[in-house]
Amino acid sequence: MTLQPASGAKDLNPQQVETNHLLSKRLAEVYRLWGYEEVSPPRVERLTTLMAGEGISNKDIVKLVADEPLGLRPEMTASIARAASTRLSKRTRPLRLWANGTVFQTRETVEGTMSIEESLHSGVELFGVKGISGEMELLTLMLDAMEKLDIRNPASPTLLIGHTTLMELILTNIDGDKTLRNDIKNALLNFDRLQLENISMEENLKRKLLSIQEIRGLPSYVLTQLEKELGKSETLDNLKRLFKMIEPIADSRSIGLQLDPTFQPHFELYTGIVFQLVFKDNSAPIVIARGGRYDGLIRHFGSKGEDAAGAGFSFEIDKIRELLAEEVSNDEKYKKMLVTYNNTMNLEDAIKRQSFWHKKNVVAQVELEPCKTESEAKGAAHKRGCSDFEWLH
Repeated sequence: MTLQPASGAKDLNPQQVETNHLLSKRLAEVYRLWGYEEVSPPRVERLTTLMAGEGISNKDIVKLVADEPLGLRPEMTASIARAASTRLSKRTRPLRLWANGTVFQTRETVEGTMSIEESLHSGVELFGVKGISGEMELLTLMLDAMEKLDIRNPASPTLLIGHTTLMELILTNIDGDKTLRNDIKNALLNFDRLQLENISMEENLKRKLLSIQEIRGLPSYVLTQLEKELGKSETLDNLKRLFKMIEPIADSRSIGLQLDPTFQPHFELYTGIVFQLVFKDNSAPIVIARGGRYDGLIRHFGSKGEDAAGAGFSFEIDKIRELLAEEVSNDEKYKKMLVTYNNTMNLEDAIKRQSFWHKKNVVAQVELEPCKTESEAKGAAHKRGCSDFEWLH
């Protein structure tokens, strides 16, 4: 009987692990250049922390059997926000932090059973910055990181941006009970035109909402149309300022931009700008990064006043690795040396020589059995996947 990993878990081979390390290293280099410091949030947290003030559903969390309600983190933002609001609360703001680690989520399979999905994430969090300036830094940083990743995939990525306040603006002048507003909101979020048409409301309002539902695409077009439908607002002005800065950066890196006023992420912990970096695959879109503003979460953990502000994003390393059309550039890989020896030498001599190569920062392995000829030593190196060899004789 073949033993397989648990549903949703993965066995990564050495090449996949090495690629994950290299991708994480590239991102870390960018984060550090921007002044972000590394932290390491715990994998296990109290459920009250992981649920992020009800922003994350209880059913999305992998729960552990313990004396208190504990679970595995479904993302890292809540844990880092808790630390920023407590043990790091005295640190000067803006507080710039980054982390790399595994997250765990529950997923329902096609058969209706539950599985655990494990994935490697790398991301940043920015605390203590209110207003659009925080998003301007984060999105520019994310575009810089994308360039460093050097994803050579035929499909061009799209940066999809929404804003939770836009939905509030759309619903502001809708009279009626809470059920009506919720029905309209769900229809808009799900882009369900039929559902919206079947909701009982004034015809003028229905036509307006149907028109708004179709407004998505190029930021300049969307902002112009939203201003016509909703009037001027600080949110729209901030979005204009944001896109004015990031549009030329995105264009120079062949990254498309799309503004969608009804876009909302799966986790409901965001209160402001939300965004995803998406590659369009033949079968389904692949989201490799996501993030947004979460001031409400910071307040939930006790921060007040100007410090009650947070925003961030996270890359999904495994999905990026799977997107790579080619192997990660060899110039970042170590040279591998195989130290071999013939019958006149012994293993002790080979280990001493291995130490010589290690001091030169060369990955060196020892062939544990002697090779009678240089040709045999060369064949052993090829078999072991080494780019070079040394034959002691």
